[in-house]
Amino acid sequence: MQALFDAIEAKLLDSAIYNDCGGRVYQDTADSSDTPYLVYSIVSGVPDNVFQKTGESVLMQFDLFSARSAGRTEITTMYADLIVLLDDCTLTITGKNCFQFQRQNMIPTVEDISALQDGSNLLNHWVVDYEIVYQTA
Repeated sequence: MQALFDAIEAKLLDSAIYNDCGGRVYQDTADSSDTPYLVYSIVSGVPDNVFQKTGESVLMQFDLFSARSAGRTEITTMYADLIVLLDDCTLTITGKNCFQFQRQNMIPTVEDISALQDGSNLLNHWVVDYEIVYQTA
C-alpha cells in the first residue's frame, strides 16, 4: 500500500491542484487549518486477484477544502484541476500495473467550523472519490 501512496504523492507534487492549494496537500489529515488544502485517504480496499496475479481495488477519497469567503471560483478551480490530473490517468506504482483510475463521484458540502484565518467560519468541502485498480507487475 505504501507504493500506492508514494505514486499518488508523486502525481500530485507540483501539479496545478498542488499549486491551487499552495502546497497544502496531506495524507489522511491536515496539518494546518490554513485554506485552501487537499487531504487524500483510503476509504476501502478489496482484493482483485486474477489468475496468478495479486491485486487490489482501492477507493481513494480526495477532500478539497476552501474558505467559503474565497468564493466559488477557488473550489471549482481546485476540482477542475484535480479531475484533469487524475481522471483515467496513468499512475506509476512501483512493482504494480495500474489498470484503472476512475472517478466515482463528487459530493459538495459546506461545513460550519471554528474561525478560519480570514475570520470566517464556513468551509467548502468537496469530496471526490476514485477507484484505483492495480495488480503485481
